[in-house]
Amino acid sequence: MKNMRKNKKSKYKHIVINRKKYYFYKITWVDITGDAGHATAEEFDKFDASTMTTMGYVYSKDRKFLKTFASYDNKDEVFSDRNIYPIGCILKMEKVNIWAQEKKQINKKF
Repeated sequence: MKNMRKNKKSKYKHIVINRKKYYFYKITWVDITGDAGHATAEEFDKFDASTMTTMGYVYSKDRKFLKTFASYDNKDEVFSDRNIYPIGCILKMEKVNIWAQEKKQINKKF
């Protein structure tokens, strides 16, 4: 009798396009903040970059860039709502857990 191996289901939210898995992430990153107006030294000292949160599928990641998308075609390998982030801007990447997400939705219903 051969040892049958079951395919283990991923606990993380993902999609499969053209036999490739793309995982869904919550990405926290730093963005520039601009202001064209006049400011005192005190106001300028309080001026800070923006910390942003983006939810999306990770297309690719290397030493320099993170590429994400939020929309895709169900039939073709076509991606929309795309972003590219310099790695130095990324503060945190959290893979979205399916069970935690479903639990939150169930709790909202009651």
